[in-house]
Amino acid sequence: MHYSLGIDAGGTYTDAILVRDSDASVVGSSKSLTTYPDLVAGIRNAIDGLDPVYLKNVTLVSVSTTLATNTVLEGTGSPVALILVGEHPMKGEFPTKHVLSIPGGHSYNGEEIEKPDIDAVRKFALKFKDDVAAFAVSSFFSIRNPEHELAITRVIHELTGLPVVCGHELSQDLGAYERAVTASLNAQLLPISHKFILSVMDEIKRKDIDARLLMLKCDGTVVGLKDALDKPVESIFSGPAASLVGASFLSGKNTCAVVDVGGTSTDVSAITDGVPELSDTGAVVGGWNTKVRATRMETSAMGGDSHVWTSSKEIHIGPRRVIPLCLASSKYPGFLEKLKKSVAPLRSVLDRNIQPTKFFMRSGFEPMGLDESEAEVFKAIGDEPMSLNEIASLSKRYPSTVMIDSLIQKRLVQAIGFTPTDALHVLGDYTFWDVEASKVGAAKLSNLNKMGAFEFCNNVKDIVARNMAFNLMSYILNDVDKSGIKKIVDGQFNARFKVDIPVVLLGGPVSAYRKNIENIIDAQIIIPEHAEVGNAAGALFGKGIKRIEIIIRPISVADPEQGYLVFSPVGRSDFEKYREAVDYANEHGKSMVLDYMGECGVSKDNIDIKMTTKTFLPEGWKHAPLETTITISGVGYPKKFVL
Repeated sequence: MHYSLGIDAGGTYTDAILVRDSDASVVGSSKSLTTYPDLVAGIRNAIDGLDPVYLKNVTLVSVSTTLATNTVLEGTGSPVALILVGEHPMKGEFPTKHVLSIPGGHSYNGEEIEKPDIDAVRKFALKFKDDVAAFAVSSFFSIRNPEHELAITRVIHELTGLPVVCGHELSQDLGAYERAVTASLNAQLLPISHKFILSVMDEIKRKDIDARLLMLKCDGTVVGLKDALDKPVESIFSGPAASLVGASFLSGKNTCAVVDVGGTSTDVSAITDGVPELSDTGAVVGGWNTKVRATRMETSAMGGDSHVWTSSKEIHIGPRRVIPLCLASSKYPGFLEKLKKSVAPLRSVLDRNIQPTKFFMRSGFEPMGLDESEAEVFKAIGDEPMSLNEIASLSKRYPSTVMIDSLIQKRLVQAIGFTPTDALHVLGDYTFWDVEASKVGAAKLSNLNKMGAFEFCNNVKDIVARNMAFNLMSYILNDVDKSGIKKIVDGQFNARFKVDIPVVLLGGPVSAYRKNIENIIDAQIIIPEHAEVGNAAGALFGKGIKRIEIIIRPISVADPEQGYLVFSPVGRSDFEKYREAVDYANEHGKSMVLDYMGECGVSKDNIDIKMTTKTFLPEGWKHAPLETTITISGVGYPKKFVL
C-alpha cells in the first residue's frame, strides 16, 4: 500500500496530511506551529505527528510554502546584480541596487538590434561577484530571441560561478520592465529556496521516506524539483493556490468559492471545473509587479492570530499578527500571572502597542541595521514575554510605538496580544490552549470598552465574520464599488447577498463562524472534514499543468515567400514553408510539455494534451496567416489517484 504526503509551511502553522493512493482517503493529519527563523523545525514537528507506519510507504511528497512571499514582503532576499540589455522602459525602480544597462536586445521579430557590450558585462561581474549571491539578466524582446541573455549567462558563469536567472526563462509575456523585476526577485530567492528545499529533502531522508519531492506553484500547479530550485519566484502566493486545490479535493466540489482563514490573513478565491481562476496580470507582491501567473484572490490582514486592540472605545483587529495570549500562557510558565498583574494604561495613550494585553519578546533573528536607540531597547528585550514597562525599566527609556514597530518590521521582536483565537477560547468555540489567559485578556480589554467580556468577544467574532463575508463578496463582485458591498454586509439595508456556488471554509476553528456568515450571506456553506489542514491537501493534489505558446510569423510581411519564423520559449527557428513551421511547432511544443510532465512525475499515460491554433489573416491577405499562435496544454496528476 502506497501513500502520499502533503505539507504546507504557512505563516503561523505548518500542516501535514497523509493520503492513501488507492482511494485518495485521508489516513492522518497533523498541525504544528511554524518555526522562525528555521521553517524546517516546524515541518519536522508536523511530520512527527503522523503515524510512522504509513510514512515508510510514502512515495510522493508535495510542499507549499509562504517562504518566497514572506522573503519578498520583508525585503530579506539575498543581494543580486541585474544586467539590462537594450532599451528597457523604466517604469520604476528594481529590487536591487546593482544595475548595469548596456546596448543590445532584439526587435519584435527576434532580429538583433545591436550587439551587447560583453566587456562591460565582464567588468560588472568581476566588480560585484563577491557582493552578490546571484545575477539576473533581462534583454529587450528576449521572448523572441534569448541569444543575448544566454551569451551573457555563459560569461558570468565562467567569471564567477554564480547562478544566473534569465528573463525569458520565467515568462513569455510582453513587458520588459516586469520581466526584469521578476528575474531579479527570482535571483534573490535562489539561495534561500535552495536551503529550504535541501533541508526538506534531508528531513524526508531522516524519516526514511524514499519519495519524489514536488512543490506547488502560485497558479495551483505542481513543479518538479529542478523547476522548484530554478524558479522559486513561482511559489509566491502558493498558499492561496493550495487552499483552492485542497478545498476542492476535501469538499468534492470542482466549482466553489474558498474562504481560507489563516493565522495571519483571510484569503478568498475560486476554482471552476477543477481549475483555479488566475489573475489577468502577474502577481503583485511587496509592491513589485511581476510576470508570475497567480490565482486571483481577495485578501485581508485579518486572521485568527491578528492583534485585537482597543482605542477610543473602538475595537480594532490587525493588521499585524501576534502570539495569542492562550498560546503564550501554554508555552511560557509565569506568563499568566504577569498578564493578571498588567496595569491598564490611561485611555488617552492607548494605541496598537500600548495595551494592557500587549507583550514583547525576541524572535530569534540576528539583529541587523539598528540605530543606537533601537539597539538599546532591543538589548533590554528578553527571550520571554515582557511588558513595555519592564522593557523601559531595563533600557532607561520608554520605547515609542514607532520604535517598537520598527523592531517588529525588522523581524527582531515578536509581539504577544489578544486575538480572535482568544475570543473563541472565551466563548468556548475553540479551547486548544489556556482558556484562563484568554479570559483575563478579554476582561481587561472589555473594561476599557465599558462592556462585558462575552459581549466584547462576540463583537470580535462578528467583526471577523463580516470581514470574511466582505472579502467573499468583493471577490465575486470584482467590479462593484466596495463601499456599497460593505454597507450591505454590515446590515445597513434590508437585503443580503445570495451566492450561487458552494462556499468552502478552510482553517482551524472556521466552524465557529458558520452561523455568523449564514446570517450575513445566503449560501451553501461547506466545512469539509480535515478543513484545518486544507492547504496541505492542496499541496498534494495540485495538478501538473504546462502551457506552451508558440508564435509563427513570416520573416518579411512584404514578401512572405522568404520563409517563416517560429518563436518558442527556447528560442527562434526559421523554416522555408509555413506547413513545416506548423509541424515543428506542434511536435516541439508537445515534446516540451511531456518533458516537463516527466519532471513532475506524471506518466505519459496520465497526461491529457490539447492543442489550439489561432490565426490572423488581414482582409485581402492571400498568403499563409500573418500570425499563427499555437498553444499546447498538458494536464495530469503526479499520481493516478482513484477519486
